[in-house]
Amino acid sequence: MSSVTRALLNVDAGELPDEPDELYALADVVNVACGGHAGDEASMRRVLAFCKQSATRAGAHPSYPDRAGFGREPVAMSADALRASVAEQCRALASAARSLGVPIRHAKLHGALYHAANADLEVARAALGGVVAALGSDITVLGPPRGATLEAARELGLSYAREGFADRATRADGSLVPRGEPGAMIDEPAQAAARALALSDEVDTICVHGDGPHALAIARAVRRALAGVA
Repeated sequence: MSSVTRALLNVDAGELPDEPDELYALADVVNVACGGHAGDEASMRRVLAFCKQSATRAGAHPSYPDRAGFGREPVAMSADALRASVAEQCRALASAARSLGVPIRHAKLHGALYHAANADLEVARAALGGVVAALGSDITVLGPPRGATLEAARELGLSYAREGFADRATRADGSLVPRGEPGAMIDEPAQAAARALALSDEVDTICVHGDGPHALAIARAVRRALAGVA
């Protein structure tokens, strides 16, 4: 993913029943919820079928097993249990993808697991170990530009794409403002597009969250902005 001259747009998908197909069409890369925080066989197959039709790249979006909390709160789990849970989620997606003839070539952790893995190498090793157990090592990991997720990916010999967020605010140290705090989400499309442009020289891929109330408008604005980057 890092070989292109502009940052790719990635969208987290398969999380809501009313996601528009246009959201997937705007993306270069779609991260498909695979049962941990959201998603089931029907939603996975719907997103994958559209990816096949539009040649959008599809990947796994595993999380803590926390459907009630949408994967946004840490779950106390042993490393073995976390590895097994992530592997189970990724296998479910891989099974649906095989039946449709869609390759799965990347993975991105979701929500609280995304942040916990980047702060704790043991968590990162367990989560990415689960990805590899299900999908093999010919996988690109989407994750923060620095931290334990990158370190664990390197240990496992995995390709890595540094990710930034068009629709999330950051603190002075570069960390994301936690969801639930005022100003955590960027809801104005023009502001998100400007943020995407600012990030485009620093990261390989830029995310728009598919579950936001203005996701489609933001994705359109970010797509237009990135299309103008040489």
